[in-house]
Amino acid sequence: MESKKKLCKGCDKEQFIWKSHGRYKYCKSCWLHVKPKKPLVQIPLKSKGSVIRKKSSKMSALDTVYFKLRKNFLYKYPLCGAALPNCTSQSTDIHHMKGRGKYYNDLSTWLSVCRTCHNWIETHPIEAIELELSIKKN
Repeated sequence: MESKKKLCKGCDKEQFIWKSHGRYKYCKSCWLHVKPKKPLVQIPLKSKGSVIRKKSSKMSALDTVYFKLRKNFLYKYPLCGAALPNCTSQSTDIHHMKGRGKYYNDLSTWLSVCRTCHNWIETHPIEAIELELSIKKN
């Protein structure tokens, strides 16, 4: 089914109609010049005292505890617990074997690892579970 040419309101020529606006019909080139402009929305400025927090107060409290636990954990376990190929052996990261969510500060799910091994564990999750470097999430 072919479209018929109709009279364009913008150029007063027989054209293929691109858009109808109310009772008027426009070809593509005329519509681009005539189309209604969207009104600019005024975004209210924030008052000087309001600040959008990057973290919730609950997460800030958890982080305070986490950083203390992390420091002690890395001191207690200074060597990489994964010891994969290309391992640097000096642990610098905490790998949360069950994920961070509710296990964020649970020491039983932590593994002290070097950055190289941590990158490998995160990019190869299936192999990490098979090597018992990660625990499958329920």
